[in-house]
Amino acid sequence: MSQSMLIIDDEEIVLNSCRKIFSSEGFNVVITSSPAEGLRLASDSAYDVILCDWKMPGFDGLDVVEEINRRSPDSAVVMISGYPSVGRATEAMKRGAMDYVAKPFTPEEIMGTVKKAIQRKIVEEKQALGRFEKIIGSLQFPVPGMEDKTPKTIAETVASTVGVGKVTSPWLTVTVLGVLAGCYIGFGGLLSTTVTFDMAAIAGIGFTKIMAGSAFSLGLILVVIAGAELFTGNNLMVSSVLSREITFTDMLKRWGLVYVANFIGSIILVLIFYFSGLWKTGDGALGAAAVNIAAKKVSLGFNEALFRGIGCNWLVCLAVWMALAARQTIGKIFAIFFPIMGFVAIGFEHCVANMYFIPAGIFIQNWAELSAIQGAASDSLNWINFLWKNLLPVTIGNIIGGGAFVGMSYWGAYLKPSKSDKQRKA
Repeated sequence: MSQSMLIIDDEEIVLNSCRKIFSSEGFNVVITSSPAEGLRLASDSAYDVILCDWKMPGFDGLDVVEEINRRSPDSAVVMISGYPSVGRATEAMKRGAMDYVAKPFTPEEIMGTVKKAIQRKIVEEKQALGRFEKIIGSLQFPVPGMEDKTPKTIAETVASTVGVGKVTSPWLTVTVLGVLAGCYIGFGGLLSTTVTFDMAAIAGIGFTKIMAGSAFSLGLILVVIAGAELFTGNNLMVSSVLSREITFTDMLKRWGLVYVANFIGSIILVLIFYFSGLWKTGDGALGAAAVNIAAKKVSLGFNEALFRGIGCNWLVCLAVWMALAARQTIGKIFAIFFPIMGFVAIGFEHCVANMYFIPAGIFIQNWAELSAIQGAASDSLNWINFLWKNLLPVTIGNIIGGGAFVGMSYWGAYLKPSKSDKQRKA
């Protein structure tokens, strides 16, 4: 006899993904995005398993779990959440949940968690109530799902969950998040220039580069923790194409949308920087530094810019990759900080960062009086050189660095079907 399952989550992609996963395993699945309807269904019918989201509009997931446990005490309840913490997991189990899994998860992770929850429910019914309270209270085993992910699990998550989620998200959502990412990376660039524009003469070039990189890491921290769509990070979607989870055409369409949105966000921050008058800091020294940074970037040769782009996004995508491994926010921040600090200090080139740095220099050079920025100017600093001598080769390099050296490499290491797998399918 097949087992029944109720899934309560306000994200359609999670509902549809879980229904597909568990229906293929023989479960009779009922889904709802309404907590109120979920409670009614739990009261009206008996379910072997109930998956419940942590955060939903108007409801606290813990309250829903507690109510479900009262209305359907024979169901194995599993909490799912994009905001994992030990305290929440402990409280969820105290209120009746059998297990806890953090988003994003692979099909294998959620299936394994549900199967364990069912077995634990059986054990609990046979033994004294309160077994989980005693185990968690004595800290004799880690809270399920809170350990950091292994490289193989990250590869599976990127290919089967992250890439698919980006392609299936509404275009308006992706556009807004892309604009935000351009602004966030611009914030990192603005902070980097602001804290280092007069530092080299005092602290030396090497230390100044380290400080610039440390400040710039703010940009990707905002993208990952606050949530945004960044073109360079989306280069990891190559692994989803190789795993045949999405098509190459769908990936290119999403890349193009995010790229344009990132550019718009970067220009928005450039305008804020200019009209705020902050470039006048230090009697125009900050503005002069912005012009000089932009001029140096457009003076690079094509090959120089290309290879600096490769090195940059190799490190950026590793930062995103490692952030996916961490379950806690502080772990994600540390995972992001060092690779980003490294690429900036080394001198690599990031296409979205340059969408801020170079237009900032162009705007200040063209709109401000030269005397206000201490005479800083460059004949090579213009829109044509920006687009063709920097943005084009850096973008190509970024795609190679992130798509080939990270996405394709880890797909080949962990996800590429073996000959035996191909023979079994044949």
